[in-house]
Amino acid sequence: MTVLYEDNHLIAVNKTSSEIVQGDKTGDTPLSETVKQWLKAKYSKPGEAFIGVVHRLDRPVSGVVLFAKTSKALERMNALFRDGQIRKTYWAIVKNPPPQPEGELVHYLIRNEKQNKSFATVNEKPGSKKAILTYRLLDRSDRYFLLEIDLKTGRHHQIRCQLAAIGCPVRGDLKYGYDRSNPDGGISLHARRVQFIHPVSRSEIEITAPVPENDTLWKIIVPLTEYQS
Repeated sequence: MTVLYEDNHLIAVNKTSSEIVQGDKTGDTPLSETVKQWLKAKYSKPGEAFIGVVHRLDRPVSGVVLFAKTSKALERMNALFRDGQIRKTYWAIVKNPPPQPEGELVHYLIRNEKQNKSFATVNEKPGSKKAILTYRLLDRSDRYFLLEIDLKTGRHHQIRCQLAAIGCPVRGDLKYGYDRSNPDGGISLHARRVQFIHPVSRSEIEITAPVPENDTLWKIIVPLTEYQS
């Protein structure tokens, strides 16, 4: 487990594409439990360490995940997320170039619970939720394109679904139209950065997650100066 940031109220870790944030029907140990045990060992806590799940990433997605270390921090961070006060930036490696080097995508997403999948429409439909993101083309290789995405809303599978809707499925994402899986079973979508005003100290916080080291394509396509940061 790689810790990216920690203070008395919050802890952020760099999730791998194989980890789940919270427990689910698979029974696999969630990242929240791993962080809890790490804190218990680090501070020699006699009882249970408190960990509050502030937000989640899909299992095949890597990158920054924030947890609260106190109930007060959890309540305040939940409010920041709810009010759109957290800036979330993602990197995605996609198969095709976007229609423009940068732009805004607006769709209405309908979630299918049985398929665990969302479907994008241009027009609002009953039960749909508005989804907004902006993107820009950062770099490219011979076969792939690197996009930076700023998420404006937090819908189910939003980035994966919206990029697929414009013909740019995320590399490895079979669920949304990519033709083959990645060797590690993950997808090339990485929660690169979160930025917010700390709910207690009121200082500006920026947390950046290095790209996955087990996939050499990230090293090839990401500009060297960015990769090293």
